Amino acid sequence: MRPHIALVSEMTDTDEALWLQVLGDALRQEPVVSFRRLTAESYADIDIAIVAGPNPDNLAKLPNLKWVHSLWAGVERLVAEYGNAGIPIVRLVDPRMSKTMAESALAWTYYLFRQMPTYATFQRERRWEQLPYRPAEDVTVGVLGLGELGLTAAKLLRSAGFDVLGWSRSPKTAHDIETHHGMDGLETVLTRSEILVCLLPLTPETRGLLNAERLALLPRDAGIINFARGPLIVADDLLKALDAGNLYHAVLDVFDVEPLPRDSRFWSHPRVSVLPHISAPTPRESAAETVARNIRQYRRKHTLPVTVDVARGY
Repeated sequence: MRPHIALVSEMTDTDEALWLQVLGDALRQEPVVSFRRLTAESYADIDIAIVAGPNPDNLAKLPNLKWVHSLWAGVERLVAEYGNAGIPIVRLVDPRMSKTMAESALAWTYYLFRQMPTYATFQRERRWEQLPYRPAEDVTVGVLGLGELGLTAAKLLRSAGFDVLGWSRSPKTAHDIETHHGMDGLETVLTRSEILVCLLPLTPETRGLLNAERLALLPRDAGIINFARGPLIVADDLLKALDAGNLYHAVLDVFDVEPLPRDSRFWSHPRVSVLPHISAPTPRESAAETVARNIRQYRRKHTLPVTVDVARGY
């Protein structure tokens, strides 16, 4: 009998049922069962787990597990809690999600570029005033992270006319985009970025990357967009830079604790736009097709998709 596939998640029953349906439609001939419906006797039948924020104790109950496929692009929690198990981890790489993230990066870059936070203040003050306009080609946008998400966003921003700089830990090249790498390259990108878009994975090396010292490298009145993970930016250091007026505005979609606690200063700060982690929601149908395609390839050729480098964290 062919081994089974389990969906191991911390979703609500309703959300998990929706995912089970789209995954079942995508895989068709290979049913996906919820871990919650498994009996202890059937744990040994599972060789692939599709996971979404799983409890690592549940994964540890599957003795014949060969690999796990995340439904999310971010896998830092999975790596931290399960990475030492020696089981390969595959993260979701979905072109539609990359497109959605790029759209969000462009939309909120326009929001800062066209000074919408200032006009919102003018409206509250019933103040009729027009600000000077600068063309997009005169505005430098830095993109931190040149993986699938970051590179797609950088290309869309460049096509909109912005002067785009890209940064990654290791050397990467991209047509029509000036790229930098390493700590020296990071300093170069920060000192020139009037709008900074953060799309880096969260790893031990990137946690707290944007601290007081590095935030101070940004030009005065620079804007920040963080669509990656909250801990990439030291929250207190960001608040101090905003309080001092050194930074124009921060668009934050991710936070150290989510949902964002009601007593967080970010909610009421006049230089902050709070978003509820909506910059690139996982599209169920295309994500399910991506997962199904990877599983079918494994069944046919016994080869895994690209797996997470646990040491690097992505």
